[in-house]
Amino acid sequence: MANTTAGTRTARTTPLDDSARTEAFETVDTYIRLFGAVSAIALATVAVTALAGHTATPFMWVRGAILLAAAPLLRRMAARASQGSARDFDRLRTLTAVSPITLIGVDLIPGLCPAWYAVLQGLSALALVGVAVLTRSAALSAAFPKQR
Repeated sequence: MANTTAGTRTARTTPLDDSARTEAFETVDTYIRLFGAVSAIALATVAVTALAGHTATPFMWVRGAILLAAAPLLRRMAARASQGSARDFDRLRTLTAVSPITLIGVDLIPGLCPAWYAVLQGLSALALVGVAVLTRSAALSAAFPKQR
């Protein structure tokens, strides 16, 4: 809906400071931090594996580094969304819905990575699933109504 003020239409916004939204965004941040921590553990495990003389493929190194680098970007999007940025909220919703599917899908390709690596990546994907669910909750969806 829109409010009309002096003949000008402006989008009605819902305040983002109520406790349910604040709590939801704090939980989103926690899940993103968990994603980053598990990504760091996966990359550190690849390093230890390589140092121990076992196989660490370029795929494992590159993917581990990219996922670790994605965590601060996701946190920035979440922080901006918590301040009212509908654009960052939409990006966060989209990325956290698509990323777990692609992470797990790629891990299921036979022979691409060892099982332990797939398990660690799957754990990080679960944290993103939590973000995807929260960004679709009533508390957060109401703050960013769809524009028609």
